[in-house]
Amino acid sequence: MSDDMTLIDRIYEAAVIPELWPDVCASLAEEVSGFSAGILTIDTDSTMRWVCSPNIAEQMERYAASEVKLPNPRPERSMQLSPMAFARDVDLMTAEEIAADPIYNTFLRPVGLGWSMGAVLTEPSGHTLIFDMIGRSSDGPFSIAALDRANSLKGDLARATLIASRMFFRQAESIAATLALIGLPAAVLGNDNRVLAMNDDMEALSPRIRTGAANRISLKNPTVNGLVLAALDQLVVAQASNVQSIPLAAEQGMPALILHLLPVRRNARDIFSKSLAVLIATPVGQAGPPDMRVLSGLFDLTPGEARVARELASGASLEAVSVKLGLKLETVRTYLKRIFLKTGTRRQAELTYMLSGLGRLAP
Repeated sequence: MSDDMTLIDRIYEAAVIPELWPDVCASLAEEVSGFSAGILTIDTDSTMRWVCSPNIAEQMERYAASEVKLPNPRPERSMQLSPMAFARDVDLMTAEEIAADPIYNTFLRPVGLGWSMGAVLTEPSGHTLIFDMIGRSSDGPFSIAALDRANSLKGDLARATLIASRMFFRQAESIAATLALIGLPAAVLGNDNRVLAMNDDMEALSPRIRTGAANRISLKNPTVNGLVLAALDQLVVAQASNVQSIPLAAEQGMPALILHLLPVRRNARDIFSKSLAVLIATPVGQAGPPDMRVLSGLFDLTPGEARVARELASGASLEAVSVKLGLKLETVRTYLKRIFLKTGTRRQAELTYMLSGLGRLAP
């Protein structure tokens, strides 16, 4: 077994450096004479994330992608029979239940594993935390000594994950506050569309943009609300960090807005969220020509299309753009047609009005 203070120090270190969790999990397993250890979080919408010792990662990947995880009785029984503490499977289930358990039979016994002990804790942000240790079939159930050792570390594990959770939400607050400094209304969203942080400028746009049921982002305009939610769903599964822009029409003396949804990728070992999204609202027609990198990133414009779009955003005519960029007028018209398709606009005036509001997104 490792030195007690060294292991505890490493647990707290992993709370702020997520890359360290797999090695810490491996040490936790060794500490209780087990094969592997893992930490799982379950959100209020049942989204599950996890980190584990490397030797069980393949089984965890298969488990997380399957439906077999749903009927698992151990977490609920642990909360009932051994609240806030580690408990062994043999203390929670009958021998017949353990023998017939689909998780054991599907993922563990085929690779020589067959015993577990774990603890279930509820975190103030709404996450359910599960600490899980797995043992080899040949070693028999975890011993009482192993159970006592796991419980001696439970407090430090709980505090470390609380620190990790707080750092996660503090990052969201910092993003929103930084954007407020440059005058951008912004909200930071989690994977389940919950608002993690919203600056005062964004709150001032209520009820057009607000938090709704379960603190999820909600827009008054049902069509735009559907577009934003669909874009958020796409960000969760997208491999690339795409920026998506959605127009919000003017109403009752309030200006038209362009909503920009930007992904913020987090460390893959972070058990609280693998990604965030930042929703930024930019009033149109108030900021001048945008940076070409902004145009290219937001609308997937080619360099040539972005140059034409930027000149049009400044109010130049097609003829003036042709002369300034040294392009044939017909080439400029061709670019304009492509720009219309990519930005969802139909007329040059509409395009100019929308693009002129993007200038504050320039880095």
